[in-house]
Amino acid sequence: MQRIKELVDRLNVHPTGFEPAGEPTIRYSCPLCQDRGIVVEGEFAHPCICMKQQVLSNRFKHANVRRELAGYSFGGFSLGYYPDMPVKGERNQKLLGQDTGERLTYLSKARKALAEARRFVQEYQANAHCRGIMFTGGIGSGKTFLAASIANALLGHGVQVLFVVVPDLLDEIRASYDRQPAEDRVGELKLMEAARTAEVLILDDLGAHNYTEWTRNKLYSIINYRINNQLPMVITTNLLPEEIENYLGERTFSRIVQGCQIVALLVERDIRYLKR
Repeated sequence: MQRIKELVDRLNVHPTGFEPAGEPTIRYSCPLCQDRGIVVEGEFAHPCICMKQQVLSNRFKHANVRRELAGYSFGGFSLGYYPDMPVKGERNQKLLGQDTGERLTYLSKARKALAEARRFVQEYQANAHCRGIMFTGGIGSGKTFLAASIANALLGHGVQVLFVVVPDLLDEIRASYDRQPAEDRVGELKLMEAARTAEVLILDDLGAHNYTEWTRNKLYSIINYRINNQLPMVITTNLLPEEIENYLGERTFSRIVQGCQIVALLVERDIRYLKR
């Protein structure tokens, strides 16, 4: 913490946050700190939330919220792709798990998934250690859309979010580990630390990848740390629960179930195909 006079003298900024009359209006990327990286409150100053987000974005440019997802929102989630008809298919029935509602339709499940996504954002603002969500469903069912909508909503409230595509994360950790000399492996530690400690971590596309014991251990390390410290996760996967256990191991699956509510999002046909 620094005294405001020292801070203002060092940065040569106006303590009121307003420019003197006659000077041109400046548009800031972050109106909260006016791109200074610090927020002045009374006689003290502290780092702005935008600095935390910038650090994470710089480390994970390849895995943060991609440009195509940046505009996704709950209001843009179209229920029109989910017919009001009973869910079909053996795999979809397995994804429903213990959900035995009288009328389980694609539309009713989509409405529930949207409601749970909204609820998570609201609950997180009241309790930063709330339980997370794992969206399960087939390819093109809208899981990533809801995960990105959660990310964008939280970012709008100043929450530190890290959006990670699981295969990209594992590739980057491998690449960092394989670099020589050995001192360069500090990159792996930074990647792992960012994933472990982000206020909200979104793991997109936790699928049937070519997991080795090494990569399974890396994922377990991230997930276990977050559960132990009650840091929420949002996960998307097209795997059945038993498949997650087979691919990642019993201990990792157990931690995911402990930390995340499982929400099925199902479609009769791939939404990406329907859009085309």
